[in-house]
Amino acid sequence: MLKRNIIANYLGQGWTALMGIVFIPLYIQYIGIEAYGLIGFFAILQAWMTMLDLGMTPTLNREIARYKAGAISIESILDLLRSMEWICAGIALLIISIIWFASPLLANSWLKVEKLPINTVIQAIVVMGFVVATRLWEEIYRGAIRGMQQQVWLNGMQAILATLRWAGVLAVLVWVSPTVQAFFIWQGVISIISIIIYARKTYQWLPDSTRYGQFSLHAIKDVGRFAGGMAVITLLALLLTQIDKLLLSGLLSLEQFGYYALAGVVAGGLAQLITPMNAAIYPKFTELVTHQDEAALIKTYHDACQLMSAVIIPPALILAAFSNPVLLLWTGNHTLTTAVAPILSLLVLGTLFNGFMNVPYMLQLAYGWTGYAIRVNLVAVAIIIPAILWVVPKYGAIGAAWIWITLNAAYVLVGVHFMYRRLLPEQKWRWYRESIAKPLLSGAVFAFGLAFIMPVAHERLEAAFVVLAASIFVSTSVLMIIPSIRKRIMRFFNPVLR
Repeated sequence: MLKRNIIANYLGQGWTALMGIVFIPLYIQYIGIEAYGLIGFFAILQAWMTMLDLGMTPTLNREIARYKAGAISIESILDLLRSMEWICAGIALLIISIIWFASPLLANSWLKVEKLPINTVIQAIVVMGFVVATRLWEEIYRGAIRGMQQQVWLNGMQAILATLRWAGVLAVLVWVSPTVQAFFIWQGVISIISIIIYARKTYQWLPDSTRYGQFSLHAIKDVGRFAGGMAVITLLALLLTQIDKLLLSGLLSLEQFGYYALAGVVAGGLAQLITPMNAAIYPKFTELVTHQDEAALIKTYHDACQLMSAVIIPPALILAAFSNPVLLLWTGNHTLTTAVAPILSLLVLGTLFNGFMNVPYMLQLAYGWTGYAIRVNLVAVAIIIPAILWVVPKYGAIGAAWIWITLNAAYVLVGVHFMYRRLLPEQKWRWYRESIAKPLLSGAVFAFGLAFIMPVAHERLEAAFVVLAASIFVSTSVLMIIPSIRKRIMRFFNPVLR
């Protein structure tokens, strides 16, 4: 089931990421780069509002995985789910109300609007509040479905809804109204449809019980410590990953912020390759930890770490070393390419280091150990936020991107040592050697070496050739040096080894 879920997650998330990225140049064509800056601001709001999830989604995921392993009863799950639904409804109303009342202040005082009418910006922000609230609610049900390990269905449905969300909104912009308000209204419509579908399927998959679920303070109290830890981790992670964007949205013009947001979206496409692995391995790790099967846990852990590296290192190095031809191929716009490429190269390397830490983080959560991540992130916040406040006003977007790399490299080079003192202590150097050092060094030599010797692309056809050729060489060099991936490739081409 784990392999099937991982494959389904990558196919589903890959399609979702493609839908979220491929149409962006057309959005900019119809609504302009300044209006696209509002979409970037929406992404910031959505990220910050995830702290109001209060750890409910990962907690529900973990508790349903524990129920599947026989550790708790169906009545407890039903009560927990119903309790979280009521809490989420209250939070959604709070989000909508706060953003409604704050929209004039945000439009007039925070965002540096130059061309768009202020009323247009205010209306767009109001609709953003509704969309953010609904997206938070639908995530609760997605967490429940992941805990059931029904990820094949989930990814298929997410792919369908992503197509409606991102391709559908292009149709709205072309044939109905080429405005940023129409963009966000369509997002809200799709989110409502998503909530209905996910909620119905969640309850269909839960076994019959002698009673319906009900709001229960006892159910909340039972998971309060883990959920509280997850809420604190989420808050600290937001401070570390979103404070740069928040500051830039107020310090830069909306147009300039649009360029940074565009680079962030492309780098975020790499992050879309990380979350499918997390979604599949988290419930599996939880199941193995519950059964105290350490041998299977170690094997699954290293397989997951190596697969993560195989998936994220090649595209990250291609985006970092060949940011100019990639952006030119995608947008066909030399102005956008010149403005965005330097920022993209840095952001994507930081995201790569962040990806290395995700499987170890899922292991921590499977053991219910949230305290470590809280302590590490507290130290990081104490260092990074003052650094951002000093660097961003002086160096702008490039300075913020360098801080993103420094933060995530420090996690990999320093923070992970303390985790391995408590969890799987004998596996640390194997992780460094097989999942990071060898594939990263091999891929980097090919990627940056090719970037140095290959001709500069001036047209889309030239850019396509450069990106394709580099991708083949870099991917091959990375995949063939990762032990578990190399063995699978050899078995595929040599039937005797099967």
